[in-house]
Amino acid sequence: MSAQGPVLVYDAECGFCRWAVRQLLRWDRAHRIRPCALQDPQAARWLAGVPAEVRAGSWHLVTPQGRVYSGGQAVAPLLRLLPGGRWPAAVAEALPGTVERLYRWVARHRARLGRLVGEGPCGREGGPDG
Repeated sequence: MSAQGPVLVYDAECGFCRWAVRQLLRWDRAHRIRPCALQDPQAARWLAGVPAEVRAGSWHLVTPQGRVYSGGQAVAPLLRLLPGGRWPAAVAEALPGTVERLYRWVARHRARLGRLVGEGPCGREGGPDG
């Protein structure tokens, strides 16, 4: 099952995840990216081919063609959707191991990071808190 536009699936129960998505949505002035909570039944359909442990431990970018990028692999294609994101995307593509390690570090520490940044809602219509 494919998305009509790029969809970012994230854990709505994670304060840091909500904060990170909120920052990305602010950057996405053209509203190209649609947020979707991992807890939404539609997310399960989009991520049907993704193992449960990967599903729960990562964010996921779902393309309109149905391709799913998870964790650090989602960084470059996600950045390409954002204004001025081409250069950072090129850096992320050139350093995939570093990006994945950094993503995993953040994922392991997301509870602590969530307390540091606050645990507010995503803030865009279409998101669970928007």
